Amino acid sequence: MEKYAFGIDLGGTTVKLGLFTTEGELEEKWEIPTRKEKNGEMIIGDIASSIREKMEEKHISFEDVKGAGIAVPGAVIDDGIVNKCVNLGWGVKNVRKELSYLLEEMTIKVANDANAAALGEMWKGGGRGYDSIVMVTLGTGVGGGVIIDGKILNGANGAGGEIGHINIDPEETEVCGCGNRGCLEQYVSATGYARMTKKYLRENKEKPSILRDIEEPTAKDLFDAAKQHDGAALEIVDKCSKILGRGFAIISAVVDPDAFVIGGGVSKAGDIVLDGVKEYYRAMAFHASRDTKFELAKLGNDAGIYGSVKIIL
Repeated sequence: MEKYAFGIDLGGTTVKLGLFTTEGELEEKWEIPTRKEKNGEMIIGDIASSIREKMEEKHISFEDVKGAGIAVPGAVIDDGIVNKCVNLGWGVKNVRKELSYLLEEMTIKVANDANAAALGEMWKGGGRGYDSIVMVTLGTGVGGGVIIDGKILNGANGAGGEIGHINIDPEETEVCGCGNRGCLEQYVSATGYARMTKKYLRENKEKPSILRDIEEPTAKDLFDAAKQHDGAALEIVDKCSKILGRGFAIISAVVDPDAFVIGGGVSKAGDIVLDGVKEYYRAMAFHASRDTKFELAKLGNDAGIYGSVKIIL
């Protein structure tokens, strides 16, 4: 009888693993380092070894395991082939086949990490109770995941949910990490807020601000200043909120989700971010979608293991 399943969240620094019951309860979680040397050729073997060790420790047989889901930082094609993970050194790689081979042909399913996190949040986190959500993670970059009627939207090329690379300003001159210009990520990620702060202070030299006392102002510095009613900070936050609200309005016109679930470090700034974003969203969204709910993510760093195991369960 199948009693267990594994959830795996493969990151650039660590691999997070979770042992779950088939009822969806997390029994134990742990981490191993992500060894990226030699173009990441040891990563899959390390994961398989760690799962085998946990099974031996818990006296779990392969017959007891329903399967394992793995979230990876790259585009995923439906049959478990990863279409490049640049930060791991991978090209096109059949993760499903390789991991299954090392685990006695265990059932393996693969998902993009942002999509898996979105599924995890819909199942056990901020999106619980909804059937269709868009999760937006405002961290170092802007990640996204789209769940429609309980299913991950991968897209034809595994690029479904690449919300951070919606072109929001075709006149932008600076280049995004993806090689394009004007991506949403350039404005409302943690690095984007910092970039917008420096740009504003450079272009408005006459405007006084406590931010001028900080050599390299961060997103946190910006929000802290805004909470102290610093005029420049409030203007920067307002401009970024308008950009993010427009991004959500564009997404809703295509997806029309029940809710947007917001996660990542920037979301910890709280109402000063969300209030402005919601106001601009309602002003720009198609009339039928103006009352879309906004929720905060709840699972934090565990969203990936919950989402990846949900694909199996």
